[in-house]
Amino acid sequence: MSVHTRTRHTKRVSSSKSKIKAKAKPEEKSTHWREVFKEELEKYGEAGLMLRGSRHKAELTQKELAEALGVSQNHISEMEGGKRPIGKVMALRLAKFFKTDYRKFL
Repeated sequence: MSVHTRTRHTKRVSSSKSKIKAKAKPEEKSTHWREVFKEELEKYGEAGLMLRGSRHKAELTQKELAEALGVSQNHISEMEGGKRPIGKVMALRLAKFFKTDYRKFL
């Protein structure tokens, strides 16, 4: 026996604003993220920034991530801060946790 659900159809309201597509001006160029975060890259390293960004995107604290991976919070802090390298095994564990490519963390 199948269960049917009713969906409520609503009217679409067209707006002149929604029809306007954003176009980049010819003189405007996009800036590469490495240029924007140049100082942070020098201070923390690319792997540390990737770890920090992934953690923030997942809305996790260092402690929560550490518990999920079975390491100390200090270990996560040192990897993010560039004081401890992220090895291949840890990169694989992080990639599995965040569902991404492990090379992002190397």
